[in-house]
Amino acid sequence: MAMEVLFKVIRQKQNSSPTVQNYLLEVEPGNTILDCLNRIKWEQDGTLAFRKNCRNTICGSCAMRINGRSALACKENVGSEIARFVTLDTKNSHANAIPEIIIAPLGNMPVVKDLVVDMSGFWNNLEKVEPYVSSVARQVPEREFLQTPSERSRLDQTGNCIMCGACYSECNALEVNPDFVGPHALAKAYRMVEDSRDSNTENRLENYNEGTKGVWGCTRCYYCDSVCPMEVAPLEQISKIKQKILARKEKSDSRSIRHRKVLVDLVKAGGWIDERQFGLRVVGNYFKDLKGLLSLAPLGLRMIARGKFPFSFEPSEGTEQVRSLIEAVKEQESCERSKEGS
Repeated sequence: MAMEVLFKVIRQKQNSSPTVQNYLLEVEPGNTILDCLNRIKWEQDGTLAFRKNCRNTICGSCAMRINGRSALACKENVGSEIARFVTLDTKNSHANAIPEIIIAPLGNMPVVKDLVVDMSGFWNNLEKVEPYVSSVARQVPEREFLQTPSERSRLDQTGNCIMCGACYSECNALEVNPDFVGPHALAKAYRMVEDSRDSNTENRLENYNEGTKGVWGCTRCYYCDSVCPMEVAPLEQISKIKQKILARKEKSDSRSIRHRKVLVDLVKAGGWIDERQFGLRVVGNYFKDLKGLLSLAPLGLRMIARGKFPFSFEPSEGTEQVRSLIEAVKEQESCERSKEGS
């Protein structure tokens, strides 16, 4: 059934402040957001700028923020967006009010015009992880680089990435740490680490282990997983890289080892991570690493400026349950190690 919907589009020119422009359309619930943007451009305002191409969730061109979260305009439809918006805003919704859909450009990227953003940083960060199979192994001309079905299947999930930029847009780590390469790059990095044809694994892991540029810069906020339209689960791939790094580290006091230990200790103590202590204990190692502590200052100031730093900490109500789960997992791991040793 057709309905009237008010589309509030955040419009902006390069190096200028954003403005909101309203467009009223009569649409069907099954119309995609991209269908509606096309109609706005064709019927009401030819100056509106946005990217599009395949219209079928393949190319990733039409990624933008829809009602506050990054998504593909060709995948989301009016009916589901209105239902989600009403569910989130039940206190302020009115039965006779015209439903609204807010559309904005992706985050963590400068705006070129309207819904078009400059993705140079996105692509440059992808290049930093060297997202291609090492050519060293190609020096055997007599055969192809074949993989077994099992080896190839391990690349399926990360191979689904369409480079839309949704995860990059929502990444809290990138918002306060411009050196972090981003979830898209690290998801692709895991594909290279897991690829049986690649011969550069050790160098890759050293690169991905470097400071907060690589996997240790991730804040584990899960936003990348929640918005990915292809279920690539970037955070899951980042965690897999961490496990591979940790399995190769023998020095018990390395920063990567402390990262895992402090993470578990803080969750065990309070149910979730106390960010005030996390950097101090991982990077500063309880004031032992003064240089590391000083390196945290710019990041800390950016976090405070953007409202990402909590000045107080309240343990979760389920702390005891979390603690018991952690102990159960440790006990299970200990039993498995004992069996392997015998």
